[in-house]
Amino acid sequence: MSLFKARDWWSTILGEKEEFDQGCLCVADVDNSGSGQDKIIVGSYMGYLRIFNPHPVKPGDGVQPEDLLLEVQLREPILQVEVGKFVSGTEGLHLAVLHCRKLCVYAVSGTLGNVEHGNQYQIKLMYEHNLQRTACNMTYGPFGGVKGRDLICIQSMDGMLMLFEQESYAFGRFLPGFLLPGPLTYSSRTDSFITVSSCRQVESYKYQVLAFATDADERQETEQQKLSSGKRLAVDWVLNIGEQALDICVVSFNQAISSVFVLGERNFFCLKDNGQIRFMKKLDYSPSCFIPYCSVKEGTINTLVGNHNKMLNVYQDVTLKWATQLPHVPISVKVANLQDLKGVIVTLSDNGHLQCSYLGTDPSLFQAPRVDSREINYEEFDAEMKELQKIIKEATKTQDILPKSEKYRDLIVTAEVSPDLDAESQAIDSEVKAEAIPSVTVKITIQSRVTAQKPNLAVCVQAPLAVTCDQFVFDDLEPDSSETVVLSVFLKGNCSPSELEGNCMVSYNMPTELNPEGIPKVAQCNFRLPLRLICFPAQPSKAANHKLTIDTNKPPISFLTIFPDFVDPSEDDQANVLGFQFLTGSKTTLLASKTSQRYRIQSDQLEDLWLITKELTLRLEEHFKKQNCKDFACTFSGSIPLQEYFELIDRHFELRLSAEKFQELLSERAVQFRAIERRLLTRFKDKTPAPLQHLDTLLEGTFREVIALADAAEENQANMFQAFTKLKSATHLVIMLISLWQKLSTDQVAILEATFLPLAEDTQELGWEETVDAAISYLLRTCLSKSSKEQALTLSSQLCMPKDTSRLKKNITLFCDRLAKGGRLSLSTDLTTQQAAVMAGGCTTIPESDLEERMVIPGSTATFPSHGQIAKQKSQPGLSEDAAEETEKP
Repeated sequence: MSLFKARDWWSTILGEKEEFDQGCLCVADVDNSGSGQDKIIVGSYMGYLRIFNPHPVKPGDGVQPEDLLLEVQLREPILQVEVGKFVSGTEGLHLAVLHCRKLCVYAVSGTLGNVEHGNQYQIKLMYEHNLQRTACNMTYGPFGGVKGRDLICIQSMDGMLMLFEQESYAFGRFLPGFLLPGPLTYSSRTDSFITVSSCRQVESYKYQVLAFATDADERQETEQQKLSSGKRLAVDWVLNIGEQALDICVVSFNQAISSVFVLGERNFFCLKDNGQIRFMKKLDYSPSCFIPYCSVKEGTINTLVGNHNKMLNVYQDVTLKWATQLPHVPISVKVANLQDLKGVIVTLSDNGHLQCSYLGTDPSLFQAPRVDSREINYEEFDAEMKELQKIIKEATKTQDILPKSEKYRDLIVTAEVSPDLDAESQAIDSEVKAEAIPSVTVKITIQSRVTAQKPNLAVCVQAPLAVTCDQFVFDDLEPDSSETVVLSVFLKGNCSPSELEGNCMVSYNMPTELNPEGIPKVAQCNFRLPLRLICFPAQPSKAANHKLTIDTNKPPISFLTIFPDFVDPSEDDQANVLGFQFLTGSKTTLLASKTSQRYRIQSDQLEDLWLITKELTLRLEEHFKKQNCKDFACTFSGSIPLQEYFELIDRHFELRLSAEKFQELLSERAVQFRAIERRLLTRFKDKTPAPLQHLDTLLEGTFREVIALADAAEENQANMFQAFTKLKSATHLVIMLISLWQKLSTDQVAILEATFLPLAEDTQELGWEETVDAAISYLLRTCLSKSSKEQALTLSSQLCMPKDTSRLKKNITLFCDRLAKGGRLSLSTDLTTQQAAVMAGGCTTIPESDLEERMVIPGSTATFPSHGQIAKQKSQPGLSEDAAEETEKP
């Protein structure tokens, strides 16, 4: 048993699933027995009022039936209970109970019975006040220096102090500059109310000032009427503590002067009556409650401070004297005299754990049992060690961050995309300027094999796509149960997306024997959206600015077979040529050669080629997979359209520079605006008014400039988002062309995607250009390096926005050039492995002037462009389809 553990003298659990707060606990001789023994009064948010008088036979006993003097349900939540002289004509103690819209004062009395357990207690309502405003807390005391009675002050949620002179309502005053209610107390020494405002200031208001201030009923009147009807409410003193306060307490003991104690979120303050700090203590924990009490040392005050670590600390001024462990987190603490035992610590938790404890050093009677010694079986331990080492070795073979998928998952999420578009579009607030904006239904099913607690479903699609609902919260799933949700996906932004894929992710907790609260787990799945969601069939166009030719090793397939959703079976001319009209307005044409195994994709915009090219390759692979053809392959033998790709990079970078410029201009105008405001405020506060000297005109002009700059920055942000989406589409296209050109493996394509598409979102702090430049530079100095000299070069560890894109474009060109000369992508840091991978293609050492030469790609006569010579395919209007193909044949 630990020496620093609170000794349980008496404890009980109040009710079931009831909630309690700071003001729900009070200790006093509420029945006026005159014995000097306090009773414990507890109120709950469920409306239950309980009064206890603990009488344990021995320390640590639980509650006995006779310990509960009274239990009554008041049908309204109890916010606070207090005991004082609240009834006129008598100085007896009465119980005040604060509800949300009512204040009730009761008299508690007991009747002696004829047997041991026959005492009866009851409460009698003396009077009540119906409140016009929702109450927050209350305080009481001899306001105005009255003798023999206590008045009550209630603080409402909107900042009104309502004062009651026992059975009658006195007046109400609004606190100036009020936002949220804070703790409230009364100091009888200075006859003032002390609270902590939302400005994180301790404020003191004199009772006399409140009494003579403007009535709260006249709050809606004009400022001139307020001044004529009464004095404005003025604060007596203010102290800025820089944090919110949990509680305030005013104490005045015989051996110490009056002090105001304030418990903050991270500090503990002791103030004088005039608001000056007497001392403060910085806490290294999060406090929950406190109470000062009398100290045995003259001139000092002891304080009990509870925290969220279930600890109760005892301070003598700022010195920690004792720390004790509690079985719960206290939200309220009191010191009471119970059964001739003075100084019992009474604590209450938010879930109703009421405990009376003391600080003691009871000896522990527990003795640890003697451990039986036994011989160690080294062979058994050795076999177990080998088995564990084998498991560790198997686990460390792969360097994957994510664990391998289990054979039987505990929870399975599946997504089913409807093959047809919605008959009635579900698009909401779309920015697309089209006649009809289609949507498609996605049905998501969650099947659980085990108990899944707090399952949450998140559905993600890349902008500019959007879903009708992206978050779903379910009740706990029982074993072998399922949940199904239906949502729709549509195009919201006025640009084509870079991907037609979505993701479903379910997060849940799976309880175990050792962890009943559950182990957090995640299940996810991807789904593919139809191409009809963003485009529709249109008339093909022969003229285009950008053309790509994909070679295959199989005869061309009719579009009636692979694009049945875009081709009308009655039109035979669509068997080899097909047009796609995007919702955003651009058009793309797809052609299949009649004489060769080629497909051509052409469009006026480079980024529009990506989705059609990807859809073509996917549908061809699916078609030949159904035909059990395993040797189907696509290749690309043309030149990579780097020049057009660089134009998109420059466009995106220009918008980033514009965003930076707008940010600087906005900052300058904001500084100017605040400076003019300060000048005007100084003029308005001056007792002798001075001319404004056109400061108001300057303020209005600056304000209009700020609004105009903000609108321009917002428009630039929207343009930058569209430019980044187009850049991602073009990047996907370049990655696919490089992979088809060099016949890269799946791992090498993954490295390529991680290099060129490192960011899901583009920001000013971390942009696409500097991130990709750093990734390409790393590859050029590792797996694509020419010599060990380049590997010895160190890269900058800090990413910052470049001045221009010349270095990035140079690195991309060099990257493609080294891939053309036999370089292979690898994340291995072994130089020998890298050199072997490079030499496997039969390539010689790359000359220093490699960028000045034109490289012949093996297997074709097509040339790979250097820096200044990027091959560009020009459209030739007027040529027939076959004639155009003949011009491209090697």
